[in-house]
Amino acid sequence: MTALKKYQRLECGGLWRETPQDQRREVLVHFGDATLVLSDPKSGTAISHWSLPAIERINKGVEPPVYAPGPDASESLELTDPEMIAALGTVRHAVQAATARPGRLRGVLLSGTALAVIAVGILWLPGALVRHTASVVPPTQRADLGQRALDDLARVTGANCQNQLGLQALATLSERVFGPVDTPILYVMPEGVERPLHLPGDLIVLPRRLIEQANGPEAVAGAALVERLRAKARDPIIPMLEYAGLRATLQLLTTAGLPDAALTGYGETLLRSAPEALPDAQVLAAFEAAQIPATPYALAMDPEGKTTAGLAAGDPYKGLAPSPMIPDEAWVALQGICDG
Repeated sequence: MTALKKYQRLECGGLWRETPQDQRREVLVHFGDATLVLSDPKSGTAISHWSLPAIERINKGVEPPVYAPGPDASESLELTDPEMIAALGTVRHAVQAATARPGRLRGVLLSGTALAVIAVGILWLPGALVRHTASVVPPTQRADLGQRALDDLARVTGANCQNQLGLQALATLSERVFGPVDTPILYVMPEGVERPLHLPGDLIVLPRRLIEQANGPEAVAGAALVERLRAKARDPIIPMLEYAGLRATLQLLTTAGLPDAALTGYGETLLRSAPEALPDAQVLAAFEAAQIPATPYALAMDPEGKTTAGLAAGDPYKGLAPSPMIPDEAWVALQGICDG
């Protein structure tokens, strides 16, 4: 998060439980840009990624503090490092400031620029208001809006797949593709998602079919990589606010709150939307930088090659064998992420 850059290199040890019934396990905890990364201290392999704005302390008034990645999560993390505890407290304070006490943000959001935008002609207003509002929404609120959109999507698709070994494999794949710091959170929905999607807060949704039918993790890694490019090409807050409407957008700008009903049905709209087209040269450059072959992704997205022939033809690793995405056992676990 932009406001928390000073914590980006913060690391400490912690005690993690996969479920309340499991034994505690030592993990290395790394404070990322928008996520808390839990990894094995011996191998360095990522075990889980937690969205920073969603983290809650679940034993208030008791020491040492114990945290969970959300109200319904089975995982928990016990921490004793004062600096990490303070960092998570700062995150929580930022989330509350963005949602529970919108008046504190009003002075920042409701600026002279906003007033000037509101004053212009009605034909120009909607697009300008949406763009301006998107430009001032803080990272904590972006993450909250992304989670709300994901919840609405889950009404149609079912809750995201929760097999723990699969989630660990998904976190490992995300770190392999994007690195350990600027790592998006990947989700797999059980049904209804036919192509990759992205949401505010650096959330990427992958189709279950893609994972279960692919011959290896390269196609899945490529899908996540390309969807991240789309999220950077056009701010995902913009289509969300266009859907919410002018009144809801103005409310977000002036009170830092979006009405509960504003995103109802947005998940269905997202499923029907067409993906943003990206230049082949840009996509191929990203595949080369991430050391991912482009052909598996191209064939998975379009087996006939009508729209992805350029990617397959320009694959920087065509005929080569780059380093494995994830271990074989992790790939097997990822393919079973929706089981059980």
